[in-house]
Amino acid sequence: MGYVDPILRDQTRNGLVDVIYPVAEEQEVLENRLSLVQLSQNIRMNSQSGIVEHMNKGGELLLHIDPERVPAWAAALRATLTEMPIRIWPDRGDPDQIRYALLWKPPPELFDGLHNLQVIFSVGAGIDHLLSCTTLPAHVPVVRMVEPVLTAGMVEYVIYNVIRFHRRMHEYDVQQRQAQWQVLPQVTAGEVTIGIMGLGVLGKTVAAMLTKMNYRVTGWSRSRKSLPGVRSYVGEPELLKFLSDAQILVMLLPLDETTQHILNKGTLAQLPSGACVINAGRGGLIHEDDLLNALDKGHISGAALDVFETEPLPETHLFWQHPNVTVTPHAASLTNPVTAVQFVAENIRRHQNGKRLKHIVVPTDRR
Repeated sequence: MGYVDPILRDQTRNGLVDVIYPVAEEQEVLENRLSLVQLSQNIRMNSQSGIVEHMNKGGELLLHIDPERVPAWAAALRATLTEMPIRIWPDRGDPDQIRYALLWKPPPELFDGLHNLQVIFSVGAGIDHLLSCTTLPAHVPVVRMVEPVLTAGMVEYVIYNVIRFHRRMHEYDVQQRQAQWQVLPQVTAGEVTIGIMGLGVLGKTVAAMLTKMNYRVTGWSRSRKSLPGVRSYVGEPELLKFLSDAQILVMLLPLDETTQHILNKGTLAQLPSGACVINAGRGGLIHEDDLLNALDKGHISGAALDVFETEPLPETHLFWQHPNVTVTPHAASLTNPVTAVQFVAENIRRHQNGKRLKHIVVPTDRR
């Protein structure tokens, strides 16, 4: 089942699953756009056009994912959905038989002729890779991937980098390359403020673990949150105050028109001198040139970046060679096929039994 943390178990009588499913801040942004009226209209429209057939008709599932990941995902799907034919893009068989699609960065032509498609599952926790597809069907619901191994990996990535920056290991890395022997001053966790941008379930889980480790934790989100040991800041009026206290800034926001380049020259300047930045959200949250300038001037002392505006990160990008930047290739956490397919299978069963899908996030009216 993957990583089980006792801290998470303390927070719910239902155990691990309810706590660590990563319905990140993006859920909060998008679910406001999914009213019951809209949903019922979509269902009626689909029914009238013949798209929604009897729920017991299983249909087929279409998988689109990076080629190197196909074998593991196909094996997990076929082992779990034993009664459902699995199609691997570009093989769609009879397009009219495809009811479900499990997708990562689908090409525009994938949706051509999928008139009976009923549910789209995202391979990742985020759905911007789907919303950016110009042919995404507006009437088909999208379901976010929520599986425990994915969440645990993201939490581990953040905690690792928080400790690394707190204990100034990024500075010791620079000293090592310079053959410099110098002991740096140490402070306790209780003297370090961690600011978390995005307090969805993932942000809340990170915050809970950091408070257990005695860090001072603050959080910024679109609505006021009441979390034990966490000071909550809300919206644009409180953003600058939030940033002014964040010695280590953790970015877990979704990317939309309100968060694009939210960390820029102006907001970076509000961080304390010597602050560090961890971005496990989306690359577009950061204005990359502004971050490089802040790093070069020493105002930002270190950055751990897992996501970028252009991926793969170009070989000529200055992040690669910067002594105070750690680059990982969008690998903070990878969706585990075995546990992820269990989630997909459960939702398919719910759909076929006429129940509401878990973690449905939008009617896909492209923004």
